[in-house]
Amino acid sequence: MSISNNSYYDRELDLSRFKTSCFILGPRMTGKTSLLKNIRSQYNLNLLIPENELKYGKDPKQFWQEIAVLKPGDTAIVDEIQRVPALLDYVQMGIEDKKIRFLLSGSSARKLKRGHANLLGGRALDLKLHPLTRKELGSHFSIQVACSLGTLPKVVSLIDEGNVDEAKLVLRSYLTTYIKEEIQAEALVRQLDAFQRFLDVAGQSHAQMIEFDNIARECQVPSSTVKQYYQILEDTLMGFFLWPWNRSERKKARPKFYFFDCGVVRAIQEKVTSRPGSDELGFLFESWFINEMLSIRDYGFKEERFSLWREGKWEVDLIVERGKQMCLAVECKSGKQLGNIHSIRAFKERFPKVRVLIASLQDERKSKVENGIEIWPYGDVLDFYRGL
Repeated sequence: MSISNNSYYDRELDLSRFKTSCFILGPRMTGKTSLLKNIRSQYNLNLLIPENELKYGKDPKQFWQEIAVLKPGDTAIVDEIQRVPALLDYVQMGIEDKKIRFLLSGSSARKLKRGHANLLGGRALDLKLHPLTRKELGSHFSIQVACSLGTLPKVVSLIDEGNVDEAKLVLRSYLTTYIKEEIQAEALVRQLDAFQRFLDVAGQSHAQMIEFDNIARECQVPSSTVKQYYQILEDTLMGFFLWPWNRSERKKARPKFYFFDCGVVRAIQEKVTSRPGSDELGFLFESWFINEMLSIRDYGFKEERFSLWREGKWEVDLIVERGKQMCLAVECKSGKQLGNIHSIRAFKERFPKVRVLIASLQDERKSKVENGIEIWPYGDVLDFYRGL
């Protein structure tokens, strides 16, 4: 692995293995452009450049005139395709008529969902790029850094070079850039100040049970607006909901929301300059772990579904479901004491055949709590899921 100023890493998502066209979607600064630079192409268009966005947005036909000269089997790259969704009409023509392979990156699925992306149904693979994983970082991985400052490539590179203060500045500017380029520029909300208030509250509610009505009161907006704002966060790939497995619990609409990177959520909370306390570390470790599981699933093209388990006052952090069967339950433990044993026992009583693992931040060796319940170092749990 190479770590340098250009933030290059050997990524688990290997685009060279795919011969067909692909969407590569991921949050800002996860390394999509760097990944695409490693691909040999005959055409390259970066719509993040304002002049390009203006030019092709005004006259999309120019794009077709340029790719029409490509040969069958040639590769064309379009970075930040969601900025000019009309180009997807010509991408479809290029795939079908010219047999061109397109690599299309984007940091927002919102315009694609509501615009032209359905025209490519089945013609382009849907790939996801996450922040750097434990496997990608190898010996450079630090769980303390992952939980406190996250694993965005630029941030990790700066920390590795000893520029911790600059890494914190990058994180603090992330939110400003996100609001300016993803929210304000795309006119996704009518009242920007209300959305900023919502972001503050959403940051404080990170990795906790969401009560939409309570958040609406704090933000001084209707509950329907809060749900719309969360949808914007999902569509712009800033995070995701984890819903209860139990259908009766799901009807109560009390999911958890996880931001995609611990450093980003701490920037939203204005905490990047301080070390996490023990309570905060619990939420951060849980968030990092579940995001890491999500990366393993996406990069391994696994088909499992993730949810949480909640029944009354009992709750287990993560349920992995394959088909219609639970195949794994995981509880995250950041401290020395196991504080959620009653919930774990309740789950085990209801689902005795499901394997239950406690992913521990502190423990370095495996141990057995009782029949069917084991504590493993978090890395062993991740490796187990990777091979499941």
